[in-house]
Amino acid sequence: MTTPTQTAPYRSPLLGARGAVAAEGLDAGVAWHYGDPHAEQRALVRGEAVVDQSHRGVLRLAGPDRLSWLHSITTQALTGLPAGVSTETLVLSPTGRIEHAVHLLDDGEATWLTLEPGQVDGLRTWLERMRFMLRVEIEDVTDRFAVLGEPDRSPESPRGLVWVDPWPGATPLAEGGSADTASYAAVSTLEHPGAERPWREVLVPRGELAAAVGERRLAGTWAAEALRVEAWRPRLGRETDERSIPHELDWLRTAVHLHKGCYRGQETVAKVHNLGRPPRRLVLLHLDGSSHDLPSPGDAVVDPAAGDRRVGHVTTAARHHELGPVALAVVKRSLPADAQLVALAGSRTTDGTSDGETPRRIAAAQETVVAP
Repeated sequence: MTTPTQTAPYRSPLLGARGAVAAEGLDAGVAWHYGDPHAEQRALVRGEAVVDQSHRGVLRLAGPDRLSWLHSITTQALTGLPAGVSTETLVLSPTGRIEHAVHLLDDGEATWLTLEPGQVDGLRTWLERMRFMLRVEIEDVTDRFAVLGEPDRSPESPRGLVWVDPWPGATPLAEGGSADTASYAAVSTLEHPGAERPWREVLVPRGELAAAVGERRLAGTWAAEALRVEAWRPRLGRETDERSIPHELDWLRTAVHLHKGCYRGQETVAKVHNLGRPPRRLVLLHLDGSSHDLPSPGDAVVDPAAGDRRVGHVTTAARHHELGPVALAVVKRSLPADAQLVALAGSRTTDGTSDGETPRRIAAAQETVVAP
């Protein structure tokens, strides 16, 4: 069986389940849906389904210096992270652009990192270069452990290797150590749609993937992505591009500690936070449901009141079981928050034109995620 880190295309054993339709693009190798995406969404909301995320990569870091070392090179405060506490952190470029988004859990003996598909080799190589003489061991365990995503509906603390998504609130590390971050999250999580999407990732031995699903219903990435869009939850490889900084995507909530020591890219984080002027901002788009089309990632978003001037692009589009067609998009910060927009399905070029076909116009009303 191939794994996400091997050269052959990964194919999950759960694609053999009844009705499974394979996903494409970033989620290739797992199921897009199992025949009824809306029913799968509703089952997830009720806490009765599980999502195959076995295409995610898994790194295991051992050694007594592992947390203080990660603290010094990533955006999160990790020194003294209690065993069993989940958090996330970002690896930035020297100019503050997002390179890796890491889901992180320490079990008291090792730190477990789960990553988007295709990210393991790049992050592991960089970590090895940054290790120097520190007491840290880095191991790619993707061939031994797989990830299942599921709603976090249990009132009890999870047992085993379970990463609980901190979105959209302040991380426990922010309390007492980062007043700005704690205040930012505490105020803006009021009525935040992400509060209705408690989520977690469970690491299971790869050979026991099917057994871990058990009798629960399988839901595909169509359902999981629709709920993620509703929650305004950014994702590396979807909402990010080579220019993305954390402020544009509201990632200061859970992945960035604003009062810690130096790390690569910190100057950009501090400067933009103090000035409050990220060049772009994330929005939720409510799309016209009269069309059967959905825009694709990269499709242009234009302002018809300004002569169809391009103002951004779609990052993720989905059909939600209650909201209908919705999308996340990154737009110019200067765009008025009440501007009525149009998504050009089938454009996917910088000037908003297509190759041989006229883009389909889909009216879009924006909902503010990052304030302009």
